[in-house]
Amino acid sequence: MRKLPQVLMLKKEEPAAPDAVAQQAAAPLAPPIRSDATTAQPAAPTQQRPARSDDDLFGMGELEGLSMADLLGPDSSQRRRQSGGSGSARAIGQGRPGSDASGDRPAQPSRTVDDFDFDEEAFLAALDENEPVGTTGEVVRGVVIALESDGVYVDIGGKAPGFMPKKECGLGVITNLKERFPKGVQVEVLVTREQNADGMVTVSARALALRQSWEKVRQLEKDGQVVQVKVNGFNRGGVTCDLEGLRGFIPRSQLNEGENHEALVGKTIGATFLEVNPETRKLVLSEKKAASAARFAALEIGQLVEGQVVAVKPYGLFVDLGGVSGLLHHSSITGGHMRDLREVFDQGDRVKALITDLDPGRGRIALNTALLEGQPGELLIEKEKVMAEATDRANRARSVLRQQEQNAG
Repeated sequence: MRKLPQVLMLKKEEPAAPDAVAQQAAAPLAPPIRSDATTAQPAAPTQQRPARSDDDLFGMGELEGLSMADLLGPDSSQRRRQSGGSGSARAIGQGRPGSDASGDRPAQPSRTVDDFDFDEEAFLAALDENEPVGTTGEVVRGVVIALESDGVYVDIGGKAPGFMPKKECGLGVITNLKERFPKGVQVEVLVTREQNADGMVTVSARALALRQSWEKVRQLEKDGQVVQVKVNGFNRGGVTCDLEGLRGFIPRSQLNEGENHEALVGKTIGATFLEVNPETRKLVLSEKKAASAARFAALEIGQLVEGQVVAVKPYGLFVDLGGVSGLLHHSSITGGHMRDLREVFDQGDRVKALITDLDPGRGRIALNTALLEGQPGELLIEKEKVMAEATDRANRARSVLRQQEQNAG
């Protein structure tokens, strides 16, 4: 059965007098409740309250004149300061080290790091044990402990062995790993990749051999050495060769037989260095420069040499000495006055001269014929006689050169 809706009747009443409203606002909202902790008062008999009208239940007259602060009362922080200040102090006192709530417990001394047992040697040993073994580019020694079809495992002292792929086991092609790396053999390798998640590093004997080869070749270049290389191939620009396991190249312009360079394949020739660059892996050699270097090695200052004039220039004559060229400057030809260089020597003439200066790095040789003269200008009159007696005259000339060096020193 449905309930009928209830209807609330509101009765409009005349507004109260101002004095009555002020009295109602001044009256407390609820009478204070007093309690006595020592004696309990018996409950008062229940009295029947008079019925309250709708205005008493829903009227807002009592709230007139009150602010929002009066309605909300003191805030929470003020209530905590009023009611919990002493409790907070007690809590802080309980939390201080060396005291309890009552303050009777003796204070406990705080401990420092020095109070704990510490073994420095054990700590350092633990660090060494867990330190990674093998950084990229480091040369390490190890022992072969296992072989697989794709490479070799090498114990280098780390948590896990190092692995050397088959293609990194050395220069050239290796067909038998067991024969090259028997189990237990000691090897020296280069670390090419640091530890992975399993603690294993990648090592290479080939990379170490290449590094050592480049270092050796750079030293040979620094010393100006002539090396013997075997030609193993050719192309339009020159020939290729092998040196200390490295691939070298000799341009056609640097070959003594550049027009027929294909015929050099399989032959061994002497060469020296034009460019050595490990970063770009360029190794360029020269056979002609090697012949010049070998010729320079056989020459010395004060030596009497013989050659053929191959060029006449305003400043002097170029003389071919068999693989190297010397310059006979116009001031060193004769002590006399000549109007033209060709008065003494012309292109194609054979000349005997003394070496007065050598510069192998720049490929320069300074020659002198004036020192062979008995008197200044003798070559202009009796050139054949001077050339025929050149050996004896050279001995006297060397004494003059030594004297000049002593005076200069």
